[in-house]
Amino acid sequence: MENGEKMNVLKELSLIGIVPVIKIDRVEDALPLAKALIDGGLPCAEITFRTAAAKDAIAAITKEYPDMIVGAGTVLTKEQVDAAIEAGSKFIVSPGFNPEIVKYCQEKGCPIVPGINNPTGIEQALSLGLTTVKFFPAEQSGGINMIKAMSAPYGAVTFMPTGGIGPGNVNDYLSFNKILCCGGSWMVKADMISAGDFDGITKLVRQAVDTMLGFKFKHMAINETSKDAADSDANAIDGIFGLGTRAASASTFASESIEIMHTPGKGTHGHVGIQTNNVERAVYHLERRGVKFDHSTARFDKAGKMTFIYLADEIGGFAFHICH
Repeated sequence: MENGEKMNVLKELSLIGIVPVIKIDRVEDALPLAKALIDGGLPCAEITFRTAAAKDAIAAITKEYPDMIVGAGTVLTKEQVDAAIEAGSKFIVSPGFNPEIVKYCQEKGCPIVPGINNPTGIEQALSLGLTTVKFFPAEQSGGINMIKAMSAPYGAVTFMPTGGIGPGNVNDYLSFNKILCCGGSWMVKADMISAGDFDGITKLVRQAVDTMLGFKFKHMAINETSKDAADSDANAIDGIFGLGTRAASASTFASESIEIMHTPGKGTHGHVGIQTNNVERAVYHLERRGVKFDHSTARFDKAGKMTFIYLADEIGGFAFHICH
C-alpha cells in the first residue's frame, strides 16, 4: 500500500468518525453484519482477532464490499499481521505498542494504529514515524482529559480512543481536534450479532451517526425587499412575542434565530441554518445518503477545516445550509 493510500484510509476513517469494533464468532454473520453497518451509515469495521473467525470474516467482507474500510484489531503477532493482510485488511490496530509488530506492518505497507495510554508510548510511536495512535483503554486511562494533556507537548499526534466509549460520551472525544475517530462496540452488541438482529444493529448504527453529527436548528432567514420592510417585520414579531430585535449590516434579527434579509438572499423565500458538530463529517455522511451540496458555497477556517456549506436543492422554497 502506497503512502497516499495509507493517508486516504486514515482520512476516510476520520470522516466516518466512529469505527465499530467487532468480535465475530461465526463467519456466516460477516456479510449481513457488514450490510447492516453500511446501511446504518458506518462503512467501516475493526474485526478483532479474538476469535478464529476473524480472518475469514474479513476476507468475506472485503470480497463482497471492496469499498468498505475493514481493518483487523487485537493483532498481536506477525502471523496475525500476515493473516489480516492476506484477508484484505486496509489497516491494523493493536491494543499495545509492540515495536516489532509496528515495524513488520510498515515493511508490509499496511497502516497500523498501535495502542498507547501514556507519553512514553507516544514517544515510541513517533520514533517509528507514526503520528496516529490508539488510546486504549480510553475511559480507564483518563479519558479525553488525559488525551488533551498529552496533546499539549505532542501537537502532531492524533488519537483513536477506544474503550468505554458510547453515545453518552462519544462527542466529548470527537469535539477535540486531535481525535481522528473513535472506536466503539455499543452499536454492534455481541448478543445482537448472535441473534441475527441485523435490523436492530442498523438502527443502532444510524442512531450512533445521528448522535455524532448532532444536527439541530440554528436559525431561519426570510427574504425581504428592503431594510425598511425587514425592520417592520422584525418589529412586528417583537411586538407579538417580545423576542427583541438586533440590526446587522445586511439583515435585521427578530431574536437570534430569526433573520430578515434587507434584500433577497439565498433561497426563493429565504434560508435555514442547521448546526452540526462537524461540517466535513456531516457532508460525508449526508452525501452517502444521496444529499447533494453546492461545494462552491463552502467556507473554511484558517486551518482549512470546512465550517459552512449550502445544500444544492431548496426545500419548500428555502435554501438550507449546515454550519458548525
